[in-house]
Amino acid sequence: MSMDLNDYTIIKEGEAEILMHAKNEVFYNKTQVNNRDMSIAVLRTFISRWKQEHEALLSKRNKSAAKLPENNVTVSEVDDTLDDSDVNTEKSNEECEGPAEKSQDDTCTTSEEPVKTEGKVRGELKPPRVLEALSASGLRALRYAREVEGIGQVVALDNDKGAVEACQRNIKFNGSVACSKVESHLADARVYMLTNPKEFDVVDLDPYGSPSVFLDSAVQSVVDGGMLMCTATDMAVLCGGNGEVCYSKYGSYPLRGKYCHEMALRILLACIESHANRYKRYIVPVLSVQMDFYVRVFVRIYTSASAMKNTPLKLSYVYQCTGCDAFHLQPIGRTVSKNTSVRYLPGFAPVVPQECSHCQKKFNMGGPIWSAPIHDQEWVTNILSDVKSMKDRYPAYDRISAVLTTISEELPDVPLFLSLHNLCATLKCTSPSAVIFRSAVINAGYRISGTHVNPLGLKSDAPMEVIWDIMRCWVKNHPVKAQPADQPGSVILAKEPVLQANFARAVASLSKAQAKKVARFLPNPERHWGPKLRAGRQITSKHISLLGEEKVNGCLSHQDSELDAKRQKIEKLEDAPAES
Repeated sequence: MSMDLNDYTIIKEGEAEILMHAKNEVFYNKTQVNNRDMSIAVLRTFISRWKQEHEALLSKRNKSAAKLPENNVTVSEVDDTLDDSDVNTEKSNEECEGPAEKSQDDTCTTSEEPVKTEGKVRGELKPPRVLEALSASGLRALRYAREVEGIGQVVALDNDKGAVEACQRNIKFNGSVACSKVESHLADARVYMLTNPKEFDVVDLDPYGSPSVFLDSAVQSVVDGGMLMCTATDMAVLCGGNGEVCYSKYGSYPLRGKYCHEMALRILLACIESHANRYKRYIVPVLSVQMDFYVRVFVRIYTSASAMKNTPLKLSYVYQCTGCDAFHLQPIGRTVSKNTSVRYLPGFAPVVPQECSHCQKKFNMGGPIWSAPIHDQEWVTNILSDVKSMKDRYPAYDRISAVLTTISEELPDVPLFLSLHNLCATLKCTSPSAVIFRSAVINAGYRISGTHVNPLGLKSDAPMEVIWDIMRCWVKNHPVKAQPADQPGSVILAKEPVLQANFARAVASLSKAQAKKVARFLPNPERHWGPKLRAGRQITSKHISLLGEEKVNGCLSHQDSELDAKRQKIEKLEDAPAES
C-alpha cells in the first residue's frame, strides 16, 4: 500500500523509529519513554538471569545423572532428583502446543525438554518470547527487538485495526531486524493469552487505564519462572479518589494518605497474586516503581501449590488513624511450626483498639495490600549497574537511574511510609530537617530510609510510639502555640515522652546517594509531561492542559486544512455536471 510520508512525522526513540500520522489515530505518549527504558533495563537483566538459571539447572541435572548407574539412567529418574524449582525452566509437550495455525517453530520457545546423551542431560535454551498485549504504534515491541540482545520473537497485539496497520507499517519502516523478530496481530489480548497458556517468557501489559481485565489471562500466559510487566495509569482510583471503584477492579480498598502511591503499587501486586493463586501460581516481585502518572510492577510467576499457601502471610489490611499519621498493618495469616510441620492459621486481631492510642480518633481500614517486599534488592543493583554501563543507550537515563538509585536505598521490609511534614502539621510545629529527624530515629536504635515514591517520605521500622516521642522532644525545644484541647496535636503533646530523643548528627543520617549529592528526584524535562488523550478522540481547544497550546493549535490547523480540501473537492464535483 502506497503512502505519502509527508502525512507522517518520524519519531525516533532509542534505536527504533515510528511513523505517526498528524491525526490522533494511534496512541503515542512521549512521557512513556521512562516506562520503556525501565522495561528494557529489566528485560536485559531478566535474560541474563534466565541463562544463568538454565545453566545451573543443567549442571544440577548432569551431576544427578552422573551419580546414577549408567545402565539405569533415564530422564525421568534424573528429573525426580530435582527440586520443584527446576520445573521453572521446563515445558511439557502439552504446554508447548499452540493453536493449529501456529508453525512448529513457534510452539515452544522457552527451553526444550532436556535429553539424555551418553549419561548426561543436555538442554537447549531458546531465546525468550515476548508478548506485548496492547501494542498501539508498536514502538515498545520495536525497541525490545532492536535493543535487547538475546531476545526472541516479539508478538504485538491490538484489537484496533488502525493500530495494527500502524504497527505493521512501523515494522517495515525499521528494516530487516524488526521484520524478522516482530509480528503484529489483530486480536483481543485476553482471548489470545487464554488460548496460548504458558507460551511466553515475558508478557507486557501497558493499557490505557486499568489492567485489571487482562490480569487473569496474563498470569496463565506466562511460563514458569517468566516475567509479567504490568502498568496501571488509573491513579485516581488506586490512590483513593474512588475507593469503591478500586475495590471492584482490584479487590482492595485504598486509603488517602501520603503513602497512597506506594499503596497503589501494593494493591496492584495483591491483585496479580490473587489471580495467580487461582491457577496454583504465585508471584515474586523484582521491581515496583511509581513514576510520572502511573505505577509499574515487574514480577516473576511460578507454579507451586505448596508455596502458594504462603500468600496470606504476604497480605495485610491497613488501619489509618483519621486524626494523626499513625497506621498499623494487620496480617491476614500466620504460621505455627512444630517439629517439621507447619500449620497455617488466621492472623491475630485486632492490632489496634477502637480509638487511636495517640490522638483518641477513629481508624479507617483499607486493603488488603501486598505487605511483603516489593523489590528484590539484588535485581535492583544489577539493573542499576547495567543501566550505568550502557547510559548512552537509554534516552531517559537520568530519570531511570535516579529512580533506581533511590529504590536501591529503600528499606525492603518496611511497607508504606511517613511524611515528616504531615507529622509536623498534626502538631502545628516547625519541621526539623530530614537529617535531624533521621538521626534521632537512628540514635534510638531503629532503621530509616527514604522512598522513591515521595521525596518527603521516610520509611522506618520504629513504632509510632517512638516517632511521636521524638516529635514531643522536638516540640519541647521548639514550642508551639496553644491549640484546642480536642485537637489530635494537643492530645499527643499532652503526654510526656517515654523516650528521650538524641538529635545528634548520626553517620548514617544521609544515604550514600545523598552524601555524594546524586540527583534522586528530577523535574519533568518539559511542560505537559503527563497523560495524553486516548487514541481516536478529536483534539479540541479544551485539551491544551494535556497537550500544550502549540500541539493543539497545530492539530486544529491541520483539521481546518483537511476540511477546506474536502469542501473544494465537493464543490468541484458539484460544478462538474453544470459545466457539461
